Amino acid sequence: MVGVLQYAKQRVDALRGNYETQRIHEDDLGTHFQLLLLVVAVVFPIAVALAVSTKQSGVVTSVVDLLPGGYAVENYREVLVDYQFGRFMWNSLAMSVVIVVGKLIISVFAAMAIVYYRVPYKDLVFLFILFTLLLPVPVRFIPLFQLMNDLGWSNTILAITVPYLASATTVFILRQHFLSIPTSIVETAKLDGVGPLKFMLFVLLPMSKGVLVGVSIIMFVYAWNQYLWPLIIIDSEANQVAQVGLQLLQGDVQGGQLSWSLVMAGSTLTLLPPLLLMIVFRKPLLETFSIQQK
Repeated sequence: MVGVLQYAKQRVDALRGNYETQRIHEDDLGTHFQLLLLVVAVVFPIAVALAVSTKQSGVVTSVVDLLPGGYAVENYREVLVDYQFGRFMWNSLAMSVVIVVGKLIISVFAAMAIVYYRVPYKDLVFLFILFTLLLPVPVRFIPLFQLMNDLGWSNTILAITVPYLASATTVFILRQHFLSIPTSIVETAKLDGVGPLKFMLFVLLPMSKGVLVGVSIIMFVYAWNQYLWPLIIIDSEANQVAQVGLQLLQGDVQGGQLSWSLVMAGSTLTLLPPLLLMIVFRKPLLETFSIQQK
């Protein structure tokens, strides 16, 4: 009788385990299906833009028009050479690199001072820095425009880079990362008499490589996508950036009809630099979003 009960119990446990395994498997299938839908929703517009950029006119009237065409080389050559889109992309690259480097330098010093050093009212200063996030960017355009004109920086790279060098978001991310560094390392550096610059260069920065790379990618994408401020402050078409260059492509009407193939070719070129950076540095980028305070 005892053997029968033990056998029955083993069968029940086995059936229960099979049921739980099947339920977990069904949950995994549901999760993978949702992820697949999300990937399709993200990739589909990009695939359509790529297909349209290879067409002669780019007008889509049916599903067949979404198949790749044979005008890819001609369209991309016309965008880069005839419309000087390569110059726009170079201007965007120069602007983005200057903004990233400047933001990193300022934000590292600010976050280090807030976390490691006795600065008067530093908590209040940090709250004020976060408060600037509540101020909409377009509100600052009128005083910034007047300031750039007074300084004689209009239509220069200084006008589209200097106003973006201070970043509350970057200071916050770096502060959270610095707080996660073990205090024993900091105390050891202080006991050894390591100065602020040596501490930053030989201790802080080497331990923050992943976060700094991730923050740099975020800042690069943000700077690369700037449109409204360069449109306002830059008068010369030769000094414009890629996002404004796309608007110039849309403003060119050939034969009374907008050439969507050229617009999509320009959009694809504009998408490539930030997309490649995010793919190559995806690991430090994900680490940046997962920073937790110790």
